[in-house]
Amino acid sequence: MNNQASPKAQAMSLFVAGLLPVIAFTLIEEYYGTIAGLIAGMVFGFGEICWELFKYKKVQKITWIGNGMLLGLGAVSLISSEGIWFKLQPALMEGIFAILCWGSLLLGKNLIVYLAEQQGQDIPDFLKIRMRGMTFRIGLFFAIHAALAVWAAYSWTTTNWALLKGIGLTVSFILYIIIEGIGMRSAVKKSYRP
Repeated sequence: MNNQASPKAQAMSLFVAGLLPVIAFTLIEEYYGTIAGLIAGMVFGFGEICWELFKYKKVQKITWIGNGMLLGLGAVSLISSEGIWFKLQPALMEGIFAILCWGSLLLGKNLIVYLAEQQGQDIPDFLKIRMRGMTFRIGLFFAIHAALAVWAAYSWTTTNWALLKGIGLTVSFILYIIIEGIGMRSAVKKSYRP
C-alpha cells in the first residue's frame, strides 16, 4: 500500500491547506466571539497536520508551513485578543509564494519548471523559456491576491474574508490557470508547425 500523497492530492492540499481552520474560525467567531473562533481555527489547523500524518505517514511541506503559520499567528492573536493576526495568514502565504516565484527567476531556477519536473514531467527547452513569463505572472497573481487578502483582513467582515480565502482564491486561480493553459497550448502548436 502506497502512503505517498499523489500529485493530485499534493496540488489540492495547496488550495485546501488551511481551509477547514478558516471555516471553523469564521463560524465559531460569529456566534461565540474571537477567542473561541481562534481556538477552533487552531484546533482544526493542528487536526489537518495530524490527519495528513495519519493518512500518508508524512506531512507535506506546504501543510507544515501553512498550518504552522496559522498556529503561530493564532497564538499571537490569542495573546493580543485580536483575530487580525490569524486573518493575515493567507496574505502571508500568498506573499511568500509570490516572492518564491520571482526569487526563483532571479536565481535562474524557475520554480514552476522545478515543480513540474518533480512530478516527472519532461519539459522541452522552448516551454521552459515560456514558463519564465508564466512564473513571473503567477508571482504577480499571488502578490495582487496577497494585497487583496490584507485589505480583506483589515476591512472586510470575517465571512467575506473567509470567502476570499476559500472560494475567491481557488476560483480566480483556476480561471487564471485555464488562461495560461490556453496560451501554453497555442505555443506548443506553433512550435510543431512546419
